Amino acid sequence: MKLLPLLAMSAVLSGCVVGQVAETAVDVVTLPVKAVSAGVDAATTSQSEADEKRGREMRKADEERGRQARQLAERCRTGKTLPSDDCRLVPR
Repeated sequence: MKLLPLLAMSAVLSGCVVGQVAETAVDVVTLPVKAVSAGVDAATTSQSEADEKRGREMRKADEERGRQARQLAERCRTGKTLPSDDCRLVPR
């Protein structure tokens, strides 16, 4: 009678070992595919990624123009203009 539970337990454990071996085999087989797809994804740019990059560049340029306009207005207001400043362009 003691032999029956031992056989049942070994059958259950062998299923776990086989399952683990099969899972490891699948991981080993899919690893090169995952590596290649990651490399291709890193090397290419999708249209949405290109649009996002262009949008960031445009916002950065707008921020820079705004910063320069505020500096020009401040210089014109305080009378500390540069030779290249045209205070006629600054709204009052």
